Amino acid sequence: MLIISGREFRANQGKYFGLASQGVDVVLKTRGNGSFRLVPVADDDTLVSKAEFKKKLECSLHEMKDGKVDMKQDGETMDEFLKRLLCTE
Repeated sequence: MLIISGREFRANQGKYFGLASQGVDVVLKTRGNGSFRLVPVADDDTLVSKAEFKKKLECSLHEMKDGKVDMKQDGETMDEFLKRLLCTE
């Protein structure tokens, strides 16, 4: 783990972004705002706004109320359920 000050980070941002992308645990320590970990966003990370998340959640709730859902069957494993939902072999 590499702990650096906010001032050091501002002076050498490219260096620390590069280290973080290589898997180095970079922690920014500030006086008034606490500490922060610099972490790269992975391909499978989902980035959505609160408004978009709320809209998707409301849509899902309406689908559930309308009976447009697939439920896990008794005795069905989670893997079997997901395969059935995704139509995979």
